[in-house]
Amino acid sequence: MVVLASILVGLVALEHLYILVLEMFLWTTPRAMKSLGMTKENAQTTKSLAANQGLYNGFLAAGLVWGLVHPDASIGRSIEIFFLVCVLVAAVFGGATAKRSILLVQGLPALIALVFVLLT
Repeated sequence: MVVLASILVGLVALEHLYILVLEMFLWTTPRAMKSLGMTKENAQTTKSLAANQGLYNGFLAAGLVWGLVHPDASIGRSIEIFFLVCVLVAAVFGGATAKRSILLVQGLPALIALVFVLLT
């Protein structure tokens, strides 16, 4: 169960690293604009805001990785719980204010990981 919880936390961290790359470096690429449903003008206008969001997603990923590698398992577990709850709060806020699918894409994996971490 501990291994599965760690794998799930790692997947959430990887997702947020991907979001960091998307928002900080790929925001104005044709592929990103198409997948996010943005025009070139909109992407250019929001580029600095997206980079800021990407940085925050990187902090979430870093916190989750910190929890995974912490030498004291009980402290690592607490760190994981804290950052998974942060991801959930961000997903709920994003789902309510930006795009509903954020609840499913970011919130659901974090919720599943949190349940498994709490069960260990």
